[in-house]
Amino acid sequence: MATLMAGAMSVVLYSAHLNFPKEIHGLREWALALVLLVGGVVLLAVRGTSDSLLLFANIVMTWGLGLMMIGTERFYGIKPSWRLFHLSWIGIAVLLAYWLWMKPDFLTRVAVSSVVVFTLHARAIFIILKHGDRHFSMWFFVSLMLVESIMVAVRGILAVTSDSDVNLLGNGVFARLYLASAQFMTLMMTVGFMTVCTRRLQITLERRSTLDPLTQTLNRRGFADIYAKEHALMRRESTYMTMLNIDIDYFKRINDNFGHAIGDCVLVDMAQMIAKALRASDHVARFGGEEFVVLLPATGLDRGLHIAERIQAALKTVRPEVPPYTVSIGVACQTSADESLDSLLIRADKALYCAKEKGRNRYEVADEVAQPLLATA
Repeated sequence: MATLMAGAMSVVLYSAHLNFPKEIHGLREWALALVLLVGGVVLLAVRGTSDSLLLFANIVMTWGLGLMMIGTERFYGIKPSWRLFHLSWIGIAVLLAYWLWMKPDFLTRVAVSSVVVFTLHARAIFIILKHGDRHFSMWFFVSLMLVESIMVAVRGILAVTSDSDVNLLGNGVFARLYLASAQFMTLMMTVGFMTVCTRRLQITLERRSTLDPLTQTLNRRGFADIYAKEHALMRRESTYMTMLNIDIDYFKRINDNFGHAIGDCVLVDMAQMIAKALRASDHVARFGGEEFVVLLPATGLDRGLHIAERIQAALKTVRPEVPPYTVSIGVACQTSADESLDSLLIRADKALYCAKEKGRNRYEVADEVAQPLLATA
């Protein structure tokens, strides 16, 4: 049943590989790993007295365990350790063949296999601990890998230090416990990997819902969420916030003269130039078309004007990949926590249009106090 379940899980993993976002790697390798592990078990079951099938079964299972390691590395964006992968299965093939035919020694074969398997698991555990985000899914995954590694290590140690029956094809107590737990842990490790993949899927979808796909800046929804957090902090600490409303001058001409592909390059370049002028605590969003909005937390008007000047100065540098362009900027400083986001946006937008009316390629400052809406009787 455990073998059949492993085969079913391989189908689940491969289906996830086909349907999950392309940013999530490693699923294909884990799916193939389970197929190989199932194949190794089948070879062991049908080997009879054939030592050749026994050796090949161990090689196939080593491929499977190695692909688990490779899949884990690819998931965390690490260069796959193909050298370790090939050294592992070649070492298994050579050493097990020697102690199977040249100098038959079952316990030595167990010890060698345990060292190889433990090394592959240890590499995966190291990658998870070093690069995984500290979340329940990561701890669950790494705990399962650790338990499996300990079981393999115990079998290897028993093979060289005691007379315990470590033959998994025998009827000893240890053999039965090891086989049952090993099959179960293989399935659980797969569940653990799917858990971290699902966590990554959630993060990826959340990021996509709050980011502009072209410039990778915040979209309106993402900006509103960030503003709410910064606004709460502003109210709590009685600080200021400054907003820049930035619009590319004559952007339609760029699209008409150079094409929309170059227009997209200009938008990406604009986002990058803005980001270079900001601090890590500042936020930039694309509000559609050629309009960008920058939020500067804990920033007064003077600092906001300085950043506006830095952005316009940066755009004067020659960048061969995009045609020259300029921007107009509206600057609005929020000094009261009672002012709403809509009011702040309206003030910054009015300042932006004022900059355009005065000739473009400049910035203008909005009125300090938003005009209240008058109630009608």
